[in-house]
Amino acid sequence: MVTNNSKLDPDTWVDNYADSLFSYAFFRVQNRSLAEELVQETFVAALVAKDKFKGNSSEKTWFFAILKNKIIDQLRRKYREKLQSLETTAEHVNDDFFNERGEWLEKPGKWREMPPQNFEQREFMAILRQCLTGLSANQCDAFTLREFDDVGSEEICKVLGISPTNYWVLLHRARLVIRKCLERNWFGNSVAGDTGYENVDV
Repeated sequence: MVTNNSKLDPDTWVDNYADSLFSYAFFRVQNRSLAEELVQETFVAALVAKDKFKGNSSEKTWFFAILKNKIIDQLRRKYREKLQSLETTAEHVNDDFFNERGEWLEKPGKWREMPPQNFEQREFMAILRQCLTGLSANQCDAFTLREFDDVGSEEICKVLGISPTNYWVLLHRARLVIRKCLERNWFGNSVAGDTGYENVDV
């Protein structure tokens, strides 16, 4: 672990981190040009802030923290520009997720179906990427902010411009879709032997 910011060597950053940062950014935004832009912004931000790096975490962890912040900033811009209301997200919510007293029929819990080691597996990531296509844009953003970027619920509501109730509904629905997709296509080994993932059932 780097323990002194004087040991940071910007000349090595691209070689050491560009590929992994781009892979994560592309997975999150699903747009090559935008992912490249976010990685570039990450390197620029790191260069500007390198004198403030205390070495309390690894250099790689530091870079990913910067990148995640850039992704969150991009989502804030996205939702400001769209100027759309998400009130329709809550349509029929009482029928699907709440009883007549407004209580959860099945309270959203922690996501437990994706062991951290799976994120190192290319096959799993290919399946998961396809599973995410089964979500609406709002569900996908809520889910990935929470599960990949570890952003708190209050901050996610601010980023997406939604109420806490809408947030929990988005997250709950997203988890149900992803769980069902992974059960069919990963944990059930239903794609064993496939050469591609274009037919993944979401």
